[in-house]
Amino acid sequence: MRGYMNMDHAQEAVDLLAEGYSCSQSVFSVYAKEYGLDPALARKISTGFGGGIGRTGNMCGAVSGAILVLGLANGMNSLQEPEWREKSYSLDKEFIEKFISRFGSIQCPDLLGYNMAIPEELAESKRVGAAKKVCPELVRGAAEILDEMLKK
Repeated sequence: MRGYMNMDHAQEAVDLLAEGYSCSQSVFSVYAKEYGLDPALARKISTGFGGGIGRTGNMCGAVSGAILVLGLANGMNSLQEPEWREKSYSLDKEFIEKFISRFGSIQCPDLLGYNMAIPEELAESKRVGAAKKVCPELVRGAAEILDEMLKK
């Protein structure tokens, strides 16, 4: 992988989540500096991916953040590098397969047990603290999978 240095981001990502950042922000920003991106800018870029992409109940933010990291590590820089697009897609697919194998899904409602796009379910999930119970392990798992993939 281009530019990869550190190989233990899981706890740092979980700590950011505990501070109040979303799953996507927590995963993406802990890797950002290693690829020349300011972590604060990375958190800004990844803001909209929280809650299953803008709280629509789609793809888990930890997965979105990880795919953004894979793009930083292996994304296509220009049209003169089309092979990097295919490499990036292949790595995204590999990450998703590993995440599904570990957690059963990449969809926020499946993982959390609540659909954040439905106001009543969002309210209930907040009442019972579902995200505080479930999301740290998803963020940790995403970072562990990334570390494994990036050290290759």
